[in-house]
Amino acid sequence: MSEFRIHHDVNELLSLLHVRGGDGAEGYIDLLQKHRTPYVTTTVSSHSAKVKLAEFSKTPEDFLRKYDELKSKNVRNLDPLVYFLSKLSEDKEILQSLQQNAHDRAESSANTTSTTTTSFSLPQTSTKMSMQELDELRKKLGNVTASANAPMPAEVTRKMLRDRHNKKNPTQPNPIFPNWVYDRPALIGDFITGTSSTGEPPVAVGTLPLAAQEQALVEDLLFVLSGVDGRDITAQPVLGRQNRSFIVDPTLDMSVKELVNRILPVASYYSTITRFIEEKSSFEYGQVNHALTAAMRTLMKEYLILVTQLEHLLRQSLLSLQKLWFYIQPTMRTMEILASIASSVDKGECMGGSTLTLLHDRTFNYTGDSQAQELCLYLTKAASVPYFEILEKWIYRGIIKDPYSEFMVEEHELQKEKIQEDYNDKYWDQRYTIVQHRIPSYLQKMADKILSTGKYLNVVRECGRDVTCPGAKEVLYTLKERAYVEQIEKAFNYASKVLLDFLLEEKELVSRLRSIKHYFLMDKGDFFVHFMDLTEEELKKPVDDIVPPRLEALLELALRMSTANTDPFKDDLKIDLMPNDVITQLLRVLAIETKQEKAIINAEPTDTTLSGLEAFSFDYIVKWPLSLIINRKALTRYQMLFRHMFYCKHVERLLCNVWICNKDFKQYSLHCGKWFAAAFALRQRMLNFVQNIQYYMMFEVMEPTWHAMEKNLKTVSNIDDVLHHHTSFLDNCLKDCMLTNPELLRIFSKLMSVCVMFTNCMQRFTHSKRQERISLEQGSLDTAATQGDLTNDEKKRHTAKFSGEHADTVQSDASFEATINKFDSNFSLLLLDLLDKLSVYSTNDCEHSMISIIYRLDFNGFYTERLERMAVERTHKAVA
Repeated sequence: MSEFRIHHDVNELLSLLHVRGGDGAEGYIDLLQKHRTPYVTTTVSSHSAKVKLAEFSKTPEDFLRKYDELKSKNVRNLDPLVYFLSKLSEDKEILQSLQQNAHDRAESSANTTSTTTTSFSLPQTSTKMSMQELDELRKKLGNVTASANAPMPAEVTRKMLRDRHNKKNPTQPNPIFPNWVYDRPALIGDFITGTSSTGEPPVAVGTLPLAAQEQALVEDLLFVLSGVDGRDITAQPVLGRQNRSFIVDPTLDMSVKELVNRILPVASYYSTITRFIEEKSSFEYGQVNHALTAAMRTLMKEYLILVTQLEHLLRQSLLSLQKLWFYIQPTMRTMEILASIASSVDKGECMGGSTLTLLHDRTFNYTGDSQAQELCLYLTKAASVPYFEILEKWIYRGIIKDPYSEFMVEEHELQKEKIQEDYNDKYWDQRYTIVQHRIPSYLQKMADKILSTGKYLNVVRECGRDVTCPGAKEVLYTLKERAYVEQIEKAFNYASKVLLDFLLEEKELVSRLRSIKHYFLMDKGDFFVHFMDLTEEELKKPVDDIVPPRLEALLELALRMSTANTDPFKDDLKIDLMPNDVITQLLRVLAIETKQEKAIINAEPTDTTLSGLEAFSFDYIVKWPLSLIINRKALTRYQMLFRHMFYCKHVERLLCNVWICNKDFKQYSLHCGKWFAAAFALRQRMLNFVQNIQYYMMFEVMEPTWHAMEKNLKTVSNIDDVLHHHTSFLDNCLKDCMLTNPELLRIFSKLMSVCVMFTNCMQRFTHSKRQERISLEQGSLDTAATQGDLTNDEKKRHTAKFSGEHADTVQSDASFEATINKFDSNFSLLLLDLLDKLSVYSTNDCEHSMISIIYRLDFNGFYTERLERMAVERTHKAVA
């Protein structure tokens, strides 16, 4: 059982019991995780648990009756539940707590119901009911109870099953028997009740001599054993799934009557089996039930042959009541088992795999009775044939031909093209799914391999290749499960190899993944430098003003003029302008299935127009069947990583451009250069931060994780392993690049914003000061020109002298110094906050890879003292 399932079940149980306080669900979940064992309830332990619970119960007969009823309905996990309840009955503390809980809930329920009015009108206690009124009330209550417990009519059940099938398969409706099959009861072979003879009233059999009574009863019994009413023995009408009962002439001699009552159960079994065969032979009940009824019909023919032989003996006056009892005894056990199976299948409304589970369990339960086990084995083998035919087509060819929805694997109509369009599409997981109640118990352990085997072959078939398992053998039911387990294992190994070779060799999956890595994980450095140089002006525009074909042309040019030109799959790379920036996209994904999801989805869009750089991303064309691995969900993860790194690269280029522009200030004297020291130092700290973050993501996260995935792909044995390793690679990259933690993501986003605002401020300042310098130089030259002509060298000396004289006035602007100090303060606070959060997560959540960021950014201990102070403050707050 998965951790999620345990968490869900514990919360449901606490909710049902109205438990509050304590450690909550987490405490119970931890205990269950520590003490759970792979224990499998055996028949012996479940039997002893049943006996223990019956002894503990106040009404053991009712408990055992309910247990047998649920067992006959083939309820899954009944024995583990009984075992669990027996363990609870041994713990007095738990029992006391449950009793108190039940008492509290009963009181609250009583308080609730006392406020409501009932619609029953009962007579006043002072008035007395007459016997006639009492009888009428008893009849009404009896009718209500009978109608509530009565099963649905057979025609209603058939219509319901037919409608369910036609809804799933509208193009292949179930065939229908003509109405006359059901309108003529004489065709069924069962008793026709409700008919009365119109001849003279018969003489009471009890008035005849004993020999004559016996002779008459033998003839009546042979009629009854073949489904026809006798003169002195008549069948009673049945309601639903009741067993047939009979009325024997009360004047019959007691000794004869006793012997007759011993034989009559055979007639009741015959009626049950005949009704079952006729009902389950309808198309709506599926092929497994058809095969089972066919096998039962064969056995019933042998039974009727025996009755016919007994009739011959009767005509020859060689059959007495004692001989009839003697001849019928071997058949009695067979009929009892058949009737029991028929009743269980009927009560449990079993079809397909559930019918086979019931037959398999019966076969094992008769381990000590060889004759009964042989009979059940015969029925199970016969019923398994159509199910195994469907299984063979699935595991040997990847085809499902299941017209009656009986097979354990169910097909859903999903389009494989959706894999490239829908982020939430789960084609691989949802196209074919396991239906638990259709799995025969003897195939339960192999269910996942059966599902995977057919899925693998089906993928190859959908690519236009016909595949058939070379070692295909007929699958037959046997008590030795290893026989068909080996066949399923062979089919699974073949299917795994076929699909894996097809994807890795013919479709070049690894080469495709390398191609995606070149672009989405920024593997080709020269390509990105060239591409960003070409598209810099275009991507500065608002996203609505960008012409996508122009970007595509620039991408094509960058691809052709870099080392990416050697990539055979470069033409599959496309431009994609996203509607949200990367931070918003990541927060939307992280909010899925959380409390914030609704708020984020319903949030009004901001009026801020995205720039091309913020909206830019790559997309990649992947065709079937590679889209199973590189689906939209995987591509979205690649896009998140790419947009994150691309924006970091963009911020780095902005900071480098500021560094280039700042070289102009070298012309000023040392005295005036002090005003730029703070700005230059802050720029260098920002550049150091961005470059170290990029280095960490590319060389300490992505490259090692990629090489680990490549190594694992060389040893995989099936496509599910490929999917697992690829998904793990992307998840680990997202996690270690801080893209799965909303708190870290927000801090990092703010740091990038501060860097961008700082570069914009410095660019504006540099531009304005350059303009001022040009105007000052021009003014000085104009002044000098009035005094006389100057040579070029004189002009340069004059300009430098004039600039130096005015440098202090240029740079003594207090607002510039305050702005830089504000940027420095914001950047330092955010960086310290990021380092502090990274320290916490790396310690508490064991995210040790994130420690590398701390070591890189705090390589000389510059932030260590302040981080330690923050940790002490956090400890004091936690203690307080």
